[in-house]
Amino acid sequence: MQTLNKRPKQRGRALVLAHAAKATVFRWRRRVATVAIGGLALGMGYDVVFGHNGLTAYAHKREETKALQLETQQLQRENDDLSERVIRLQFSPDAIEHEAREELHYTRTGEVIYTLPASRVTPDARSTK
Repeated sequence: MQTLNKRPKQRGRALVLAHAAKATVFRWRRRVATVAIGGLALGMGYDVVFGHNGLTAYAHKREETKALQLETQQLQRENDDLSERVIRLQFSPDAIEHEAREELHYTRTGEVIYTLPASRVTPDARSTK
């Protein structure tokens, strides 16, 4: 009779050990999965911030866009000024005369032009030579 009683006890122990092993495997699988998902989340977060189209690249592109807009506005103003100058030169004899005198150094009869040096020499600079 004792042998018959041992078998059910062994089966019960085996079931308990099997259940404990199953629970241990399940815990380890859950831990591994949690670590893998955490690593994946960290990798994706790093890519979102520092990746090719990440937040830092986006901020840099915003700054570049602002700089290009300012440059476009400046070039548009310069273009408008040059357009006005062309119109003045096409239709205003005074503007043509002013341009000829200023840029080409033309004179009227009897006039003399004195040209001064572009940079002024200070008295301190003369004494050191």
